[in-house]
Amino acid sequence: MRSKTDKSVEPQRDGHAPLKKLAVIGAGKLGEGLLSGVLGSQLLPVGRVTATVAHQPRADYLAEKYGIRAGTHNREAVSGADVVLVCLKPQQVKGFLQEVKKDLRHDALLISAAASVTTEFIERELPFPVRSVRAMPNTPCLIRHGMIALARGKNATEADLKIANRVFSSMGRTVTVDEKHMDAITGLSASGPAYVYTIIESLAEAGVKLGLPRELSTELSAQTLLGASALVLQSGEHPAKLKDMVTTPAGCTIDGLLELEEGGLRVTLIKAVVRAAERARQLVDNQNK
Repeated sequence: MRSKTDKSVEPQRDGHAPLKKLAVIGAGKLGEGLLSGVLGSQLLPVGRVTATVAHQPRADYLAEKYGIRAGTHNREAVSGADVVLVCLKPQQVKGFLQEVKKDLRHDALLISAAASVTTEFIERELPFPVRSVRAMPNTPCLIRHGMIALARGKNATEADLKIANRVFSSMGRTVTVDEKHMDAITGLSASGPAYVYTIIESLAEAGVKLGLPRELSTELSAQTLLGASALVLQSGEHPAKLKDMVTTPAGCTIDGLLELEEGGLRVTLIKAVVRAAERARQLVDNQNK
């Protein structure tokens, strides 16, 4: 199967030589989403992309769907790759690095989307000064509405960050941050969709309580959050100002807001983010032991 992204024009590496090969390691759900985004962004021709998974049937599926080379051998995949995109579980990263350290090009860019795995950890596990970028995506990347934070390691360049941005911008919004902020970002935007799903579920339950059909109530709740979020991003206004636009004097909304304040929603959400960030920091510390 030949992909529509297979072009004769070779994209340039932001002032460097054209990319020759991209390896996506661990093409599960998120990895496949990133793979789809990379191919859609035409970062490089489909024939220069390879992916690995744990089981051959999954590899066969990826090869058939995307027209790429896919298999179960990491060493073969990274050999000759300019960019290696690691989408493994955190506990799998050390074993992967030890497995492929003799096969990785010393000038390859390694982009890790493994949660709580620092660039310092990657640099320590490899016997050469690897250029690494750490990425923290969230699950809405699967539908290209994600939020992705990027942080570069000590050996990575601005050109490397541009490549990482090109990889992830096809999946949503990207921001470049100091790596010290990654634990907080994990607690906020990476874990955040779970908090939002809980809010959507609660709003939908309220609609059902008031007599709305569940399907309709869920649609109303989800679209309300989607629209409100879009307005924050597009207007640039502070959320408090937008909240005041909805809250008319002696109206319905102020009564609802009073219930939220009495129930402690604001403080509970803050505490949830802080707790998740603390857990992310613990996982980082465990990786570094």
